[in-house]
Amino acid sequence: MHAIALGNEEFEGRNNAYLLEGESLTLLDTGIATDRTREQLREGLAEYGHGFADVERVVLTHFHPDHAGLAGEIQRAGGATVHAHSADAPLIEQDEDALAELDARRRELFAGWGMPETEREELLSFLDAHTGSMGEPAEVTPIEDGDRIAAGEFELETIHTPGHAAGLCCFAFEGGNERREAFVGDAILPVYTPNVGGADVRVEAPLENYLDSLRELIDRGFDRAWPGHRDPIDAPAERARYIVDHHRERTERVLEVLREGPADAWTVSAELFGDLEGIHVMHGPGEAYAHLDHLERAGHVERREGEYVLAEEPDLETLILPA
Repeated sequence: MHAIALGNEEFEGRNNAYLLEGESLTLLDTGIATDRTREQLREGLAEYGHGFADVERVVLTHFHPDHAGLAGEIQRAGGATVHAHSADAPLIEQDEDALAELDARRRELFAGWGMPETEREELLSFLDAHTGSMGEPAEVTPIEDGDRIAAGEFELETIHTPGHAAGLCCFAFEGGNERREAFVGDAILPVYTPNVGGADVRVEAPLENYLDSLRELIDRGFDRAWPGHRDPIDAPAERARYIVDHHRERTERVLEVLREGPADAWTVSAELFGDLEGIHVMHGPGEAYAHLDHLERAGHVERREGEYVLAEEPDLETLILPA
């Protein structure tokens, strides 16, 4: 297995594509569809004697362009089979109805979060300007939780881990010396915590789903995780627990804002993150919304005329990753 480092100035820094050699030459994630990343991927494959047309299988952790952007181009070059979770497949295929539903959902939530109209239009323009990073559409073979995929020298077990994206999947495999390892996409990352709520507005109960996914990764007890960005994680369960603690602390900060009075997601985001630019104008209030939504579903806050009002103080140890 070879990790190919790819640039990504548009979103969250260095991406990883993973080349799995063996019976079926497989690429796990592809990077974003920009000229620079395309050339880096070509060079990375050439280092091991391969080109786009040699790839027989593409396995995608989720639909975000910095993970799936070049899948269609690789498929066109050599007829590779592209695998992705059924929840994300329509977006990777760039189905018109799926794209329209995503746009409508964004517009609905941006307004519901209390995002001012000027910022809303600027964000929508930013997103429109980056549609090219999705690359060419790919024909997708959908996968589900528990499916097994022959990929290079490995057999990958699909683990559906929604939260950051509706179709986000991790892929477990047996590494060397009987080590239990997994490709984890953006489920856990080594430097920062994956965005929840804004990264994929289609996810219902985004924080609840993400906490369930973190619990799954903790319970699996992997020896090593290979993330979608930056370096390998040698203690994945420990990193997942750190992210749980992070969300517990963030919930406390959200509660501090609500103790001062009613607030919408935009106001809470400003208290948490300050001024934001680019894609983070969506990620900030989206994460604030994920926490407010989690509190509302548990009965600790109520929504009145677009604002959230504290109803009762929660037990955060129970609320965030309950037993």
